[in-house]
Amino acid sequence: MSVLDLMNTPFVLPEKYRQMTTAELQQRVREIKETFGEKLYIPGHHYQKDEVIAFADDTGDSLQLAQQSASNKKADYIVFCGVHFMAETADILTSEEQTVILPDMRAGCSMADMADIHQTEAAWDVFQDVFGDTVLPLTYVNSTAAIKAFCGRNGGATVTSSNAKKMVEWAFTQKERILFLPDQHLGRNTAYDLGITLDEMAVWDPVTEAFEYDGDINNVKVILWKGHCSVHEKFTVENIKKLRQQDPDYSIIVHPECTHEVVQQADYNGSTNDIIKTLEQAAPGSKWAVGTEMNLVARLANLHQDKKVISLNPNMCPCLTMNRIDLPHLLWALESIKQNEVINEITVDKQTANDAIRALERMLVRA
Repeated sequence: MSVLDLMNTPFVLPEKYRQMTTAELQQRVREIKETFGEKLYIPGHHYQKDEVIAFADDTGDSLQLAQQSASNKKADYIVFCGVHFMAETADILTSEEQTVILPDMRAGCSMADMADIHQTEAAWDVFQDVFGDTVLPLTYVNSTAAIKAFCGRNGGATVTSSNAKKMVEWAFTQKERILFLPDQHLGRNTAYDLGITLDEMAVWDPVTEAFEYDGDINNVKVILWKGHCSVHEKFTVENIKKLRQQDPDYSIIVHPECTHEVVQQADYNGSTNDIIKTLEQAAPGSKWAVGTEMNLVARLANLHQDKKVISLNPNMCPCLTMNRIDLPHLLWALESIKQNEVINEITVDKQTANDAIRALERMLVRA
């Protein structure tokens, strides 16, 4: 979405929704859900607030929810409770007859925004000059539709945190090198686990338009885009050291979007679903410090009261952009449907969608 589009989008929540009590908001959401029945589908990402998750028809990660939206043929309206790139993926995968809505258009993702399509295309020209036709682009699904489409056009694919290893292995059967967008940490941690050394990885800074690398550039196998998750980067080695000193009985599990140093010092690392499953299967009485988004950590602590579950960073805040979606915004979106005045519709142009699907399909056939 361009800056001009953002400026012309009605972001401001009508005051009446701010004046409603929680009970009134909840009752109105329930009424509208009952009215629309199967014609309305509300997917909710794991990181959403409990007040929103309470009304979600399904809870999951971004790609899972987009796929479930696409498979839900009875739904005319998909009110996606996540962030912008997730709703884009849902629009790409759903039919033209289905309408995808984001309750608050300000719910973006700082990581996804760190890979701008214009910067990426300019960088690609540099990579072709330096390395020739030896680079295959891979993008984390936490990226814009434009970046997914770029990978689709250039023989690349998308990856998730669950299948990143499998996709990186596949990429190296296609080309000598890979470009990993937009999260450098997931790219670094994945490549390292596959035996690629740190000195075989270079970071590309799209702002300075230069490599961050001291060695012979010809030795580089992985180009890491200089992007990161603002939530997961806040977990530190110091957090781990302090916890181990205070209570060494804690097992530490972190998301691979955390820095390489944190992942290496943690006991376990894995995708959001891996973290959820690990805690489900953990022994009663066990202690867990979790390095991921705070809403999910709090929900896991509540679900597993037979275990001790805390955040690895005691000062961690929830994802601010994800938390822009709240109960008032959800009701606003639902009432707009009821009044035939749909707000915050997410649409991806056909060409971009077709190219992005190519990148997604190259992953899905190997998932």
